[in-house]
Amino acid sequence: MKGGKYLLLLAAFVLQARCQQDLQVTMSPPLNETFSGDLIYLTCNNIPSGSEVMWYLNGNLKVMQVNKTLKIPVADPVDSGTYHCESNGKKSNGVSIDVKENIPIATLKIKTGQPVMRPGESVVLQLDNDDGLQGWMCRVYRGHETKRIVLRSKDNPKSLSFQSKDLNVQETIYWCTDSTQQRRSNQITVRTSGKHISLEMYPQPAIVGENLILKCYVWGTDKIRRVVFYKKGEMNDWKVILESRSSTYKIPDVTESAKGQYKCNAIYTHVARTYGPSYNVTSDIQEVFVQTPNVKAFVSEKLGLSCSCPRCPSDASYSYRWYYKKTDGQSWTWMDSNAAFMMPKESATYACSAVWNHGRSFLSNGYYYRPPIKVFMIILIVLLVLLCLAATAAYILWKRRNTSGPIYEDVGLRQRDRGDDKYEMLQKTRGDQKEAEYDTLNPEAPGRERKEGNYEPLKGGTKEVYHTLGAEEAAGGAREYEALKKEGMKEGEYHTLGMQGAAGGGREYEALRKEGMKEEEYHTLGMQGTAGGGREYEALRKEGMKEGVYHTLGMEGAAGGEV
Repeated sequence: MKGGKYLLLLAAFVLQARCQQDLQVTMSPPLNETFSGDLIYLTCNNIPSGSEVMWYLNGNLKVMQVNKTLKIPVADPVDSGTYHCESNGKKSNGVSIDVKENIPIATLKIKTGQPVMRPGESVVLQLDNDDGLQGWMCRVYRGHETKRIVLRSKDNPKSLSFQSKDLNVQETIYWCTDSTQQRRSNQITVRTSGKHISLEMYPQPAIVGENLILKCYVWGTDKIRRVVFYKKGEMNDWKVILESRSSTYKIPDVTESAKGQYKCNAIYTHVARTYGPSYNVTSDIQEVFVQTPNVKAFVSEKLGLSCSCPRCPSDASYSYRWYYKKTDGQSWTWMDSNAAFMMPKESATYACSAVWNHGRSFLSNGYYYRPPIKVFMIILIVLLVLLCLAATAAYILWKRRNTSGPIYEDVGLRQRDRGDDKYEMLQKTRGDQKEAEYDTLNPEAPGRERKEGNYEPLKGGTKEVYHTLGAEEAAGGAREYEALKKEGMKEGEYHTLGMQGAAGGGREYEALRKEGMKEEEYHTLGMQGTAGGGREYEALRKEGMKEGVYHTLGMEGAAGGEV
């Protein structure tokens, strides 16, 4: 009996000790390291429900509230320090938090689903780490409980996807770590709403200087007639910020003034509903948080693209990660490049971040880059221009050389100045004429006196072979003519015998002979003087001469010797 009394007394003392126990501060989710942008809850335990709680940071009053839980929606380095709470004259222990300026090394994002889902549904999350995910696992914090999610993979993939369980609480937080819990990803917060309409936004805090898009999402239809976006003002009144048929609201170049509470109202119908009034529903309130990037990379253009990070740890060894997207609506795509300098091959928007052992910088602003014309293209264009100029010059020179006009042979001046022994210019035929016309001696032509060097045009249109014998002068021997003999001559080939002087020996003429001459090739024999030796003429022989080449022989003087 005495033993039972002692047990009752012991239980009473334990109960009394618990009632008199000091307040305790706990942090959730349980994180080994706190990064910029994390969502943190601090709870002041062992106080009666509804009691007023005062929170202190580094000994200074931070906030006074009735709720025993202090929410830090977006952790920032200014939130670093020691926290403790006081309630009903009691003071808790201190909990220190060190918020890093950078963000975690791995990336967690929503692959399928929305940041606000309907109860009972789920999302698909994707984990990315450029150094691989071997041994990584994820954790989920819901309803004040933390559970593990095992990731099954082969080899060492850089990306893994997994599906969450049904979402049945108002808020669920996901994050992932490696086996040592020294390296982890960012957090993803998914909320639930029982309404058919929800205000959606990027699940992580908005970044100062970047764009933020809010979307009024209606489940099951896109037949939206009107959308109104509201923001809560300083006087707790709701102000209309946009009214349109568009279901999105874009906040360009985000600043601190963008943070606050938002909601939207939509008037819509369903496709299956053919009659009745339209639906008019307002979404739940969603809060926009704004984050200032402390450690951020920068992109600059110097022939190519360069990535730098002035505020990254100076004692860390880090590399760079490059990303690109071709349109604003696309998500960033990782590129296989770890260098600070890169020469993109196509036009797109590029961004980069610096990465070291346990963290990385914030992603730089997007930079649109258009590759310049390559050097070999410039050289090729210059060569083509020079080639065109050279071809043009060659054509002009060829044109000048082949322009039709009088062609002269070199003739001794003394011969050209002597009386009747003058030469007449040969004219080169122009264009595509019919049969060439030729002149032959016609001393008997009406209206003319017989002179040396007078010619009568041959009649065109006939296709005959002509031969012309030189005329003998008044003083000479026998006036016998021997017909020219044609040996293998083609149509249109002509030979002309020069005139023999008045004084001479035998008056025999020998037919011009052609050896290997082509069509349209002509030769003219000069005249011998009145005084000379034998008057025999021998056909000019052409060796290796081309078509259309003419030769003129000079005349010998009237008196004997050579001139």
